[in-house]
Amino acid sequence: MSNLKLTLIGLMMICSFSLAGCQKNQPEVEEIPFVMVTQPTQSHVDQKSYAGDVQAKQQTALAFRVGGQITQRFVDVGDQVKIGQVLAKLDVKDAELQLNSAKAQLESAQSAAKVASDELKRFQQLLPINAVSRSQYDSVKNQYDAAQAGLKQAQSNYHVTANQTGYNQLIANKNGVITERDIEIGQVISAGQPVYKLAIDGDREVVIGIPEQAVSEIKVGQNAWVTLWSKPQDKFAGYVREISPAADQSRTFSVKVALKEGQSAFQLGQSARVFLSTDRQNTLGVPLPSVSANGSQAYVWVVNPDQTIRKVPVTVGAYGRDTVTILNGLNASDWVVVGGVHLLRDKQKIHPIDRENRAVKVQGTASPKGAVS
Repeated sequence: MSNLKLTLIGLMMICSFSLAGCQKNQPEVEEIPFVMVTQPTQSHVDQKSYAGDVQAKQQTALAFRVGGQITQRFVDVGDQVKIGQVLAKLDVKDAELQLNSAKAQLESAQSAAKVASDELKRFQQLLPINAVSRSQYDSVKNQYDAAQAGLKQAQSNYHVTANQTGYNQLIANKNGVITERDIEIGQVISAGQPVYKLAIDGDREVVIGIPEQAVSEIKVGQNAWVTLWSKPQDKFAGYVREISPAADQSRTFSVKVALKEGQSAFQLGQSARVFLSTDRQNTLGVPLPSVSANGSQAYVWVVNPDQTIRKVPVTVGAYGRDTVTILNGLNASDWVVVGGVHLLRDKQKIHPIDRENRAVKVQGTASPKGAVS
């Protein structure tokens, strides 16, 4: 074999050993060019908002005190009414017939009472001269008492029938606005059946629905802020006036928020939003894309001072629209990877940048001890 061939074989073997050595010394961790990171946000107050609608603080259902057929209605939804105003009428024919019958019975009772009274007066004159017996006098006296009782019964019956005739008119008992109508002309209704709903003039409030998992955090008297959908820039102070003790069909609890100011700005039926604040210990929040999970254990990627990352198990709290509360596992000084967490691996080296594409220098941090207090 020539010297040239031996030289080439030697060079090839050296290159092979060099390549093997290079591969053995190659970093085990792949370096990611740029990864967006952020620090947890701190919050002392957890504020939530709920949609609702403006209602009158006092509302009442209006109904006829007697049954019958609707012949006239004079107001509709949205109409302003005053005390004493006639809202609707029933057919009065049957009521008038009953009144006439009661009047005839009263006149008959009055006549019978007069006859009994005259007869008693005569017997009272005859008894002292023994022209009539005592038993005859007692019989006439009993007839007189019965006639007087019959007269009182007829008078009471007449007054009741007269009142019922008047009940064929539905009259407003408060000033307010009609918010609901449940009758039509020709409809037959029963006594006590609601026909109108009246929002009484006065204070307004906002009614909202609170889910069952959050209602325990709300207390009567708690302060609130209220805005209208039509004017979201205007805020009005309010407070929780009433919390329903039972959930409705939608599994939410009705909560009434009274207004402390700006009553004139709120019209019945307007859409509003109520902001309620719940005091908490200092909590940390991270963007939703920062959190992933391995089974039931949630975790985030935290950047080390040497720009490698580590997986940190965390305990999560309430989920918001853009963030999630971290109850345990993070410090406020930690830098957390924002997105693409499923593509990362433990001890992977990255180039951390903030939301404005500026390089982030990670300082040494203490061991995770949960949310600051």
